[in-house]
Amino acid sequence: MGYGDELVASGLARGARERGERIAFGLDGKIRWTRQSYEIFRGNPNVAAPGEEGASDLRWIAHCPGKRLNTSGRDHQRWHWLPFRPPAGEIFFDNEEARFGASFGQDFIVIEPRVKPIYPNKQWPQERYRTVAGMLMDRGLRVVQFKGAAAPVAGCGEVIETPSFRKALAVLRNAALYIGAEGGLHHGAAAVGTKAVVIFGGWPDPRSSGYDEHRNLAAADAGCGTLARCRHCMNAMQSISVDKVFEAALGELA
Repeated sequence: MGYGDELVASGLARGARERGERIAFGLDGKIRWTRQSYEIFRGNPNVAAPGEEGASDLRWIAHCPGKRLNTSGRDHQRWHWLPFRPPAGEIFFDNEEARFGASFGQDFIVIEPRVKPIYPNKQWPQERYRTVAGMLMDRGLRVVQFKGAAAPVAGCGEVIETPSFRKALAVLRNAALYIGAEGGLHHGAAAVGTKAVVIFGGWPDPRSSGYDEHRNLAAADAGCGTLARCRHCMNAMQSISVDKVFEAALGELA
């Protein structure tokens, strides 16, 4: 379970407290949280925490380590996706996080040109991200990228250092657009109400993790799920041109 999975969970829990309940994410009567759960669910009144298993207001949802609603799991070769439309997540910023996010202004474009090395089939070529960023900046638009664990990518805009994922989302909340792969930040964009152009390619399937309010760019046969570098997924990424992403971005900004 990563940040994106926990953001999906926060969407599944949306409004629970108003209905007189809280959502317990777990299996077999045990609430199962990850390190990311503690970060994403902080301040969320709709979610029950580990240790609260005996509370009388719980409704259980099996979306946790060992069980995800958008997949039947993985074997040693691939993930197996299931049809699933995630509800937009929800994150409760404290005052300091909100001030941090607002300190970088508004109406910029966030580009995320990197993916985790363990998911090579999600990587749109970084030189294409550079080209798109340059085309947007040539139009006078402000383009930024977040400085994370990996080094920023030269040519992809101003670098913003964010000390936590939550603070990255606080910045993203003030953006006009997100451009990047399916993953934590695309779920984050949905959670904070920011438009997005999401480059799915062929590995994930927008019918399993995409949002209707986003512009999802995917191969017709997306959903391969292969863990090793895959020719099908590479070809799917190559088929998504710079012009397609640029035009999608301008359409969302309009």
